[in-house]
Amino acid sequence: MSVNKVILVGRLGKDPETRFTGSGQAVCNFSMATDESFRDRSGERQKRTEWHRIVLWGKLAEIAQQYLKKGMLVYIEGRIQSRQWEDKTTAQKRTSFEIVGNVMRMLTSRADSMAAGAGAASAAPSSHSSEIEGPMADDSMSSGPEISDEDIPF
Repeated sequence: MSVNKVILVGRLGKDPETRFTGSGQAVCNFSMATDESFRDRSGERQKRTEWHRIVLWGKLAEIAQQYLKKGMLVYIEGRIQSRQWEDKTTAQKRTSFEIVGNVMRMLTSRADSMAAGAGAASAAPSSHSSEIEGPMADDSMSSGPEISDEDIPF
């Protein structure tokens, strides 16, 4: 048995960018920062920031494009996916990793982000949150069929 599941809570590093595949399916990309604080050996407080590439598909991508802005605090649940490509300048094979999200929860409300300066990084989390789930895309960049409660045999 194996599990590929990621849960991130962080802030958007840039506004989402949405494109559409040839078949008309939306795909949204944005960067997200997570950070941790710790004390080093000398006892000084250190802060480490990790950057993640987030990819959302379908209706979830469209919703992200409409509501998310740089600096907003967001919960993302999904899976890690690697992608190999050849660097044209050095002709070397490269690998990049991205998070393909299937659940998104906005932890900063639109009103809070507008009040803080339209997505400023200092936007405070709100008790108002929205959770949106979307189908996970497979490797061929298309989502599987939707499954309703009636399709589940138990």
